[in-house]
Amino acid sequence: MSTAATATTSALTNLILKSTNRQSLIKSLICPTIHWTPLLVNTILKHLWNHGPKALQFFDILLQKHPTYVHSASSFDHAIDVAARLHDYATVFTLLHRMRSLRLHPTPKTFAIIAERYVAAGKPDKALKIFLSMHQHGCFQDLRSFNTILDVLCKAKRVEKAWNFFKILRGRFQADVVSYNTIANGWCLIKRTNRALDTLKEMVEKGLSPNLTSYNIMLKGYFRAGQIEEGWKFFLEMKKRRCEIDVVTYTTVVHGLGVVGEVKRARKVFDEMVDKGVLPSVATYNALIQVLCKKDSVENAISVFEEMLRKGYVPNSITFNVVIRGLCHKEQMEKAMEYMDMMRGNDCGPNVQTYNIVIRYFCDAGEIEKGLELFEKMSSENCLPNLDTYNILTSSMFVRKKSDDMVVAGKLLIEMVDRGFMPRRLTFNRILDGLLLTGNQGFAKEILRLQTKCSRLPRQFKL
Repeated sequence: MSTAATATTSALTNLILKSTNRQSLIKSLICPTIHWTPLLVNTILKHLWNHGPKALQFFDILLQKHPTYVHSASSFDHAIDVAARLHDYATVFTLLHRMRSLRLHPTPKTFAIIAERYVAAGKPDKALKIFLSMHQHGCFQDLRSFNTILDVLCKAKRVEKAWNFFKILRGRFQADVVSYNTIANGWCLIKRTNRALDTLKEMVEKGLSPNLTSYNIMLKGYFRAGQIEEGWKFFLEMKKRRCEIDVVTYTTVVHGLGVVGEVKRARKVFDEMVDKGVLPSVATYNALIQVLCKKDSVENAISVFEEMLRKGYVPNSITFNVVIRGLCHKEQMEKAMEYMDMMRGNDCGPNVQTYNIVIRYFCDAGEIEKGLELFEKMSSENCLPNLDTYNILTSSMFVRKKSDDMVVAGKLLIEMVDRGFMPRRLTFNRILDGLLLTGNQGFAKEILRLQTKCSRLPRQFKL
């Protein structure tokens, strides 16, 4: 995206965030000088991701009020994702029907988004129901969408449900290697490597041959389960059988050995990879840097980071966040802030995870004002706080037991609700108690009214 386009996106995002009058916002957004495109709309929706109500308001204004612009299917997918994250399922299905009325037929991706949100909300049966009802919305199930729903369930550690569903429908959809790999990966995610191996054996019995992804799944499964020697033997067996070992294989072994403190072995495997002519990826460097930060020294991690730059690799936000976390853990906060500045000059500016890392460490170190300063800075960089950000800050407000801190906690609570995050009852009660104990009875009444209002919302709106 060009500098001018970035500036336009930033200005429009800030306009939407700061608007308090719907009619005024409508007038601004339907202004003929703004050339709306799916790319611009999608970028703004991404920026507004952590302010769900504003994101949906923006989408709805263009949908209902703009005289000529029509949303793309991808923009509908973004809006549906936001609504589903807010548990606003009525809006989800309204948007689905609106897509069809505009002849923008929902795609398998649309239903995967809804299914994923249902599973995340602890409603896997509803996820399966939405998959089975796809054809009612003009989108027919196929092997690919079948594999997607299995993947959604498995990644949420609902592999038992995925396995039962798989057994019922594998014949109908003619399950392939991807189907079996997905189930095997699901077993590995819950550290049941024996079941994963049984799944792959059954795949072979059905006349399907394992591929490199199958082997990499098992390898990662062993290391994730702490079965280090089994993982190492499996890796050696792969080499013995002359499997086409790729960068994913090596990255898995580097990370797997490193997290249990086998740093020298991890580095040796990394060097072997290079000697074999397999080029490390950014993910490989990230794995090695993370290992060094956790099990060796942040100085050695930074040396690898600098080596990566010298070789022409472009670090991503994960690379920076791993280094920044390592520096924060060693209480090198100033240097961590320097790496945040480096991110800004590297076209992958600090994201919400970056801010959460640094804010958490400032608060843990008792430098709560610095944490709050960073929190205020987030909005100026179009990086909205997420639920973790608010939880970190509200928790830190109880450390000093100061009256002013309790007021800040209350204000953060109000802002959370305004942005579509529904605090737990425990959070409400803790802040109420804190306000009452520090003499803030007036503000406590306001928080109590907010709690009462939230408790009356339909269950679907609660997070």
